[in-house]
Parts: sequence; C-alpha cells; structure tokens
Amino acid sequence: MKKYIYSIFTALLFISCSDIIEVPDISKDTVNLAAPSDNATLNITTLTLSWEAVEDAENYQVRVARPDFENILQVELDTTLTENSISVQLEAGNSYQWRVRAINSEYTTPYTTYTFTLEE
Repeated sequence: MKKYIYSIFTALLFISCSDIIEVPDISKDTVNLAAPSDNATLNITTLTLSWEAVEDAENYQVRVARPDFENILQVELDTTLTENSISVQLEAGNSYQWRVRAINSEYTTPYTTYTFTLEE
C-alpha cells in the first residue's frame, strides 16, 4: 500500500512541477531600436544595428530589406542571434528598412521597424 501511495504522490509531484515551468509571455513587449535612428541619413556603408535587450528574450530575429518591406527589391539580411547588435555592410545610394523582434521558446514580440538611407 505504501508503494501505491508513494507512486501517486510522485506522479502528482511531476504534474505539479510541469505547471510551474512557464515561459514568460513577451508578445506584448516592444523591441526598442537604438541605432541607426528612424529616417537617418548616413554616409557610411558598414554600420552596426543595435537595440535594447528585451527581458526574457532568448533570441532576436533581424531583417534588413531594400528599399522597404512592402516593396522588397532585395533582402539584405535575415538572421536570428542572441546578441542585441549586429554589424552589416550595405551598398551606398540606397534606402533600407530594418526590423527586429524578440523571441523565446513560445512567444515573439511584434517587429519594430526603422528606415535609413545610405548616401553615395
């Protein structure tokens, strides 16, 4: 009888523990882009895209498109990384949009999108 009660207790303990392990919902959080700022005009071709870290995010999906995501001529970058910045080299004389969203094992934030132009 003790084995039977012990087995039930152990099973209940494992079921209870699985309820405790919750992944934080980041879907209502916002990724705050830092640089380059929205509508910036730059005279460099190698730049660092950076943003503020989101609490409970495990990764960030970063995308860069030319000229923008509604009228894509070229996807320049589409990657997922753990850091909150990435260095990219782009062609001068073009406008670009970049966007980032945070990801954890169950949730994603919406993308935050900025536009910039690289002068020739």
